[in-house]
Amino acid sequence: MKLVHVAVGVVARGSNIFTTLRAKDAHQGGKWEFPGGKVESGETVTDALTRELAEEIGIDVLSSEPLILIEHDYGDKRVKLDVHRVTQFTGEPHGKEGQPSKWQSLSDINSDEFPAANKPIIQALALL
Repeated sequence: MKLVHVAVGVVARGSNIFTTLRAKDAHQGGKWEFPGGKVESGETVTDALTRELAEEIGIDVLSSEPLILIEHDYGDKRVKLDVHRVTQFTGEPHGKEGQPSKWQSLSDINSDEFPAANKPIIQALALL
């Protein structure tokens, strides 16, 4: 089974984190997530993160820092999440592809509403 490398952005404003809802027909559909997408061949994680966040939520990443690296096997799909905390950006995040989105206080994030691979991200954020 192929490992899908994904650049994930934790976009924060104070203690609020920007999240988007996965499409019902997507893998882990109907769950909230931190935005991002596949790292293409020959692309750095930073380049993929910048491209994906511009496409998905309409922001330009000015700076980010690595937060956590996660490998997770869902049984039907394996993912490697290269998670970065976006520390500076321009633009106002929104569901640019029509997906529901919202700012959530870290204390209000319910890990049960996220894909299993995202739970370590939520735990890492709680330690910041």
